Amino acid sequence: MPLARRLRLFLNVVIIVAVLIAAKLAVHRLGLEFLTLDSLFSSIVAGTIFIIGFLLTSTLPDYKEAERLPAEIRVAMEGIHDDVESFARQEPRADMVRLRAELLDILAALERGLGLEGHHAHLEDAIARADALLPFFSELETLGLANNEVVRIRTSLDTLRRCLFRISYIQKIEFVPSVNVLIQSLVAAVLFLLLCLKTDGSVGTSLIFGFVSYLFVFALHLIAVFKQPFRQGEHSADKVSLYLLRDFASKIEARQKAA
Repeated sequence: MPLARRLRLFLNVVIIVAVLIAAKLAVHRLGLEFLTLDSLFSSIVAGTIFIIGFLLTSTLPDYKEAERLPAEIRVAMEGIHDDVESFARQEPRADMVRLRAELLDILAALERGLGLEGHHAHLEDAIARADALLPFFSELETLGLANNEVVRIRTSLDTLRRCLFRISYIQKIEFVPSVNVLIQSLVAAVLFLLLCLKTDGSVGTSLIFGFVSYLFVFALHLIAVFKQPFRQGEHSADKVSLYLLRDFASKIEARQKAA
């Protein structure tokens, strides 16, 4: 991750925390603090941290899976391309130009669907273009493509479609929406309680308040990232990269030009 992107993420959170610290100082100077520190308050904070940790732990596997999906798509597409190209050397009627164009169309549709244009979640076009490969493979079968090669190509196509379906599901479906509402309301409640907690207004207490606020604000950021790991077109530092697919598109375009 570039240093500038790391700093942008850090500064975005720090600005929010700075606003909260300023609000805390204002509340203290206006004498609006009315809560006293007791064991119940610390239990509320600890319980909120536990629930946030539970949600992050539950959604992390989806994020880790999302990181593997671009590589699986690349392997499936490489397999389809290489198998058909090998057959095309023996059978000139196999249309490699058409295959490469359709593979590029799938990648372009995937990029659009995961970008701002597709609201990071609409892969219907990419899935439809992957389905459109079936007639092409049927044509290859009529040209004499061996049965074992047909099975291998269709297996690669099934892998491609499974990955597209999985990405679409991860991007569209929110993991236990009620838990997200619970966490957002708990964070808001804890920050409100911290604002109203009686303190001496010193620099030390302001820093402690800022640290706790930083923890909760950053946790909300992580939850938002885990809900939609593919956020192409944004400057998010945590989005899953599609560089493997872009490299494959460049490779196919170079083959097209060389043909």
